[in-house]
Amino acid sequence: MKVAVIGGGAAGFFAAINVRENFPKASVVIYEKSDKVLAKVKISGGGRCNFTNAIAPINEFAKAYPRGGMKLRKAFGLFANVDIMQWFAKRGVPYVVQEDNSVFPVSQDSQTIINCFLQETKRLNVDIKTESKVEAIIPNLNSISLIVDNEHKIYDKVIVTTGGSPKRKGLEWLEKLGHTIINPVPSLFTFNMPTESIVKLMGIVVDNTLVSIRGSKLQTRGALLITHWGMSGPVILKLSAFGARALNEKDYNFEIQVNWIDEKNNDLVFDYLSGIIKENPKKKLGNIRPFGLQTRLWYYILEKVKLSSEKVWSELGRKQQNKLVAILTNDTYKVQGKTTFKEEFVTSGGISLTDIDFKTMQSKIVPNLYFAGEVLDIDGITGGFNLQAAWTTGFIAAKLL
Repeated sequence: MKVAVIGGGAAGFFAAINVRENFPKASVVIYEKSDKVLAKVKISGGGRCNFTNAIAPINEFAKAYPRGGMKLRKAFGLFANVDIMQWFAKRGVPYVVQEDNSVFPVSQDSQTIINCFLQETKRLNVDIKTESKVEAIIPNLNSISLIVDNEHKIYDKVIVTTGGSPKRKGLEWLEKLGHTIINPVPSLFTFNMPTESIVKLMGIVVDNTLVSIRGSKLQTRGALLITHWGMSGPVILKLSAFGARALNEKDYNFEIQVNWIDEKNNDLVFDYLSGIIKENPKKKLGNIRPFGLQTRLWYYILEKVKLSSEKVWSELGRKQQNKLVAILTNDTYKVQGKTTFKEEFVTSGGISLTDIDFKTMQSKIVPNLYFAGEVLDIDGITGGFNLQAAWTTGFIAAKLL
């Protein structure tokens, strides 16, 4: 059996390795159009390679995917986060689980993961051809022809693992085969706020916030990072992922509402401030920071509602107290544009999941053609979820059922 894998990324390498382990007599080749393989693995997790997440159970894990979660939930029954951790450990790559459940190699170096894959492909005699562009896929009766660098090659099975494409044009060659393409749009990005003065607080992290998109039902919880261009951190990245399509339609011009203390009950917040007034009537506003807010942020909030930090708490009238409650629970900011998160470009969109048999990852349109990884309309939030989707779909595709 001759098998070709198109794309030398995470899903491609994992699929190729598993094909050889499942079918020891098969010949397997990986075609990579660039001069480097596993480029995205190299930069994953800031160069440390956050290769999965330790969240359990699977139902909770699947919630980390704005698109594809329902399909993946069943797929994880075949190969999940625990399986990839064991897979690497068996091949001499120990791992460590962080407090946020992100999983990294103990070395904290993505090269460890890359070296593992290169050793495995060498051991299993997987042929790796870089700077080899597949220009076309031609289905035959019981095989598939590929046009690679103007050469005609015939394979029994082909697995497409070309990754996410930022533009629809990059997926047209698969659309020509009859596949439905979901238009790709960016996912996992930070918010630009060029007109907002909060950027002067760059570097501040607020651990527990609730952020929502004004005029929508989109909202997420988590840590928020103030940057010199706007806002980032897990809460913003998660919001950008779940809101990828809606925010694209708004051309990345919208308003967000920040609840700095993740408390929706305004009466509770009012009572909390009333308690401070009762217990510390003569203390200055600047000297007591409610809800443990950082000093710079608290001073910024006071300035925003035109309250002097020198004012004492007992002088705070009901109207001013309500203003503080409003800004603590519903502070509004104008977003004008986005910035890619680090170098980890993730897209929402790709081959429609309705065209794929998720039990096998085989195309319902073209027999003997399989798909895995980000070329599919699957994307996860930050934290190792996108790579796990690559491992899982690559593992299933490699069964070549």
